[in-house]
Amino acid sequence: MIKVRIPTPLRPLTKGQGEVETNAGSVVEMIEVLNSTHPGIKDRLCDETGELRRFVNIYVNEEDIRFLKGKDTSLKDGDEVSIVPAIAGG
Repeated sequence: MIKVRIPTPLRPLTKGQGEVETNAGSVVEMIEVLNSTHPGIKDRLCDETGELRRFVNIYVNEEDIRFLKGKDTSLKDGDEVSIVPAIAGG
């Protein structure tokens, strides 16, 4: 199982859960699986072309997937994924 940390703005889609568990072989597969159990989550994470929205950061075991293989980053049992919305400010 893979633990996925859900940020507060997305928790209404997971019935308030801050963490969910799933099985997936990659980040892109994880998003599809999450969307099947929590409809609407993919629309919040990905744009209409299926690419991750630029204000969404995803970390696998605390490593930014942009420095790994992006949404094709592989996942294995025991991994922890964090979905972190970028915060703008000034």
